[in-house]
Amino acid sequence: MFVSAIIAAGGRGRRLGAPVPKQLLELSGRPILRWSVEAFLASPVVDHVVAVLPAELASSPPEYLRGERLTLVAGGERRQDSVACGLDAVPPATGLVVIHDAARPLVDADLIARTVAAAAESGAAIAALGARDTIKESGGEGAGAARFVSRTLPREAIFLAQTPQAFRREVLEHAVRLGREGVDATDEAALAERAGYRVRLVEGSTRNIKITTPEDLAVAEALIGPHAAGPSSVRVGSGYDLHRLVAGRALVLGGVKVPFEKGLAGHSDADVVCHALTDALLGAAAAGDIGQHFPDTDPRWKDADSVGLLRQAVAIVAARGYRPVNADVTVIAERPKLAAHRDAIAACLASALGLPPGAVGVKAKTNEGADATGRGEAIAAHAVVLIERP
Repeated sequence: MFVSAIIAAGGRGRRLGAPVPKQLLELSGRPILRWSVEAFLASPVVDHVVAVLPAELASSPPEYLRGERLTLVAGGERRQDSVACGLDAVPPATGLVVIHDAARPLVDADLIARTVAAAAESGAAIAALGARDTIKESGGEGAGAARFVSRTLPREAIFLAQTPQAFRREVLEHAVRLGREGVDATDEAALAERAGYRVRLVEGSTRNIKITTPEDLAVAEALIGPHAAGPSSVRVGSGYDLHRLVAGRALVLGGVKVPFEKGLAGHSDADVVCHALTDALLGAAAAGDIGQHFPDTDPRWKDADSVGLLRQAVAIVAARGYRPVNADVTVIAERPKLAAHRDAIAACLASALGLPPGAVGVKAKTNEGADATGRGEAIAAHAVVLIERP
């Protein structure tokens, strides 16, 4: 099922008292909005992301809000209006929509996946935390008056709603229709309830806080802090790939078309250099592998440009708080000779990684006639990459 995410970021966050919308405030060196958007771009269960923004930001977005899997739209007056704008912009193939508040920047991949899976099964699902404190309901005293307890509620029945909230498309369309007809609600789950749907509860996360006040921002900084320092601030990953040489295909290595009578067999363009480097990058961030994110069973990746896949891997790694520092690639091929193409390959890979050409090394070796590569039946590549937390 094709899954689209809507990131609700059209508000101004006036309660925070900041000079800019709160989603643009920096959290550990990156805008809050960027944390949320990149978390969903990195999720293996999300295919496309729609960010609903203030009009001026949608018309002139920063670099981190540009990409093939990202659509930007201007929001409306209320949150539910903004979500409706986002729903209008999801790709036609979308079967399930997951909605997330940009002000919850610490959402993780596991919570996204569990909420999406529950909605796919039940039609609608939200992340929520069970109440831990005893819950008291007050009476109807007016503003400024002394308040008194009217009753104590059973806390085992009380849940505090978070986002993500996920819905099969037809459920969300029905809920949004109610909003457009004048029904007011604080979240889409409430609209779905009004439309007659049962909403499933998924265990949320205490880390998944919503930033509303300066104190919330300080708490989020503290939660990120231990993960942004120490030995894990620098990581190394390695990757390997091999493809058979076949007639009738272009030979693409590191994003460069190399003149040769054969090309590499594969579901995508079979660029072993990019594939090895993509696996190295994902491995360094403990973010899975190329088969997990771009499986050869998915028709979307048929004849895909592997440089584009490498760029997506960079975004996945960025969502985990890392960026590439340098890379080194070794291509193992009996033929063709690659000396004339090494600089072009290094430049292409560096561009995909966001690095200067001098930060990427490319070497070519033969296998001295041994095994499939040595017999000229295949080409292989090894890659090593260093990543760091900015």
